[in-house]
Amino acid sequence: MPGTDRLQDLRALVTGGAAGIGAAVVRRLAQEGAQVAILDRDAAAAEALAAETGAAFAAVDLTDFAGVREAIARLGPFDIAVNNAGVDQHAFFTQTTEADWRRLLAINLEAVFCVTHAALPAMQAQGFGRVVMIGSEAGRLGSRGGSVYAAAKGGLVAFAKSLAMENARYAITVNTVLPGPVDTPLLRKAVAAGGDKLLAAMENATLLRRLGAPEEVAAAVAFLASREAGFVTGETLGVSGGMPLA
Repeated sequence: MPGTDRLQDLRALVTGGAAGIGAAVVRRLAQEGAQVAILDRDAAAAEALAAETGAAFAAVDLTDFAGVREAIARLGPFDIAVNNAGVDQHAFFTQTTEADWRRLLAINLEAVFCVTHAALPAMQAQGFGRVVMIGSEAGRLGSRGGSVYAAAKGGLVAFAKSLAMENARYAITVNTVLPGPVDTPLLRKAVAAGGDKLLAAMENATLLRRLGAPEEVAAAVAFLASREAGFVTGETLGVSGGMPLA
């Protein structure tokens, strides 16, 4: 529960941690005793959350791989890396462009490569680590109007499983959380554009017939980041109100 110390003395990195699910993860990890660092391009929001939680932060565009590596070297090393940052775009595939593909892949997949590549060596050296990917049910189920996003998130699942195989020898676990429709500012922006029918469709896509809360995703991340989850690796956990069964 929040306020426990099961993450005491662990150092955690959260990408895209200034808002939405990422901010909920930052708050939860900090409440459980972790020393948290935020990577986010929104400097003002990251600074405000850092002041609230005692986290460190670096304002960096995650597609600036040199800047990402510098920030991780400066703020780290880390015991926990939460790859949360992501971006979506609603359009049928034939309406997308090469520039769209590159942007979606760069943020949703290639930035994860960069962050993890920079954070893993210190975990390997100390013989302990937790890597948590924030994917999407779109990566498992597909997404009408989000094919490139779904492809990137599907790739994230395969990447995590491969890393789990490579890093088990170092007592590093790698797992993926798949949120469904979660009540974030980004989702509310989409609903404002799409109307009540879109909101109803999102709710009805789950067995529980409601949106998730960012804190519910953060709770799953906190477990996977903890020492308690030491025998859980290579797993894909849906936090989506039962979307695959709806």
